[in-house]
Amino acid sequence: MPFGAAASGRHLTGSPVVQRSSLREQVAGALRDELMAGRLAAGRHFTVKEIAELYGVSATPVREALVDLAAQGMLVVDPGRGFSVPRFTWDDFVDIVEARSLVIDGIFRRLTGRLSALDAEAVASLRRRADAAVRAARAGRLDVLVGCDRRFWAELGAFAGNRRIGDYLDWLRVQYWIFAAGYLRGRDDAASFCWARHLELVDLIEARDQPGVHAMLLAYNQESLEQMSALCGRALPEGQTTAGPPARQQPGQVPPPREADPRPAATQ
Repeated sequence: MPFGAAASGRHLTGSPVVQRSSLREQVAGALRDELMAGRLAAGRHFTVKEIAELYGVSATPVREALVDLAAQGMLVVDPGRGFSVPRFTWDDFVDIVEARSLVIDGIFRRLTGRLSALDAEAVASLRRRADAAVRAARAGRLDVLVGCDRRFWAELGAFAGNRRIGDYLDWLRVQYWIFAAGYLRGRDDAASFCWARHLELVDLIEARDQPGVHAMLLAYNQESLEQMSALCGRALPEGQTTAGPPARQQPGQVPPPREADPRPAATQ
C-alpha cells in the first residue's frame, strides 16, 4: 500500500493529526506512530516533499521533523534520495531488550522503597493505561496497542523519578516496536504474541511488592525475546535465562526482511 494513500486515509479525514501550533512535533509524532505500528516497511524511502504534501504543510517543519527522527535512530538519511526506514536486525533487537533489562535492573537496585511513595491517584492512572493496553493486546489490535503500550510504560517509567532514564526507556520502546510490528502486522494470531500482563504488574505495584515487580519486568523482557524468536524462526541468545539481562547472540543470524513481504521487519 502506498505510504501516502495509507496515511491519508487514517490521518487526513475528520480532525487532522497535524496542527499548526506545533508542526515539527506533530509531523514527527505522526510518523513515529506509523513506524511503531509497522505501517512503514523496513527500507521504505520517502522525501520531504512527499511528507509535506501528505500532511499539507510546508517543507521546513517536515525537514526538521525528519532530521529529528533520523538523529534518534528512527530514520536513515539517504543522500540524494531523502529518508528511509531503518532495517533493524535480530542483533539490534537483542541489544534493545538487553539495554532495557540492564536499566530496569539498575533502577530496582538503586531505588529501593520507591514504590512505597506512590499515591493512589498515580496507581489508578496507571491501571487505566494498563486496562487499555491489555484490551488492545488481547484483541490483537496492533494500531491501538502500540500507542496504549507506549503510554503505559512511559507512565510507569516516570516512577523512577529520573526523566532521562524515562526518556531512554521510551526511546528503546519505540525502536522495539519498529522492529517488532512488521512481524505481527497482518497476522490472525497476533494477539497470542502480544504481552498482556499489564494489569498483573499494576497489582504488584499497588501491593508495593518491589521484588515481584522487578521479577515480572525481567520476565517480560525474556518473554519478548521468546515471542520474537518464534516469529523470526531464530534461536534465543545462548545461555539466556529469566534471571537477568539477555546475552548477545552472534551476528549474522537473521536475514533482513524480504522486500516483497507486506509485513516489515518489526515486533511487539
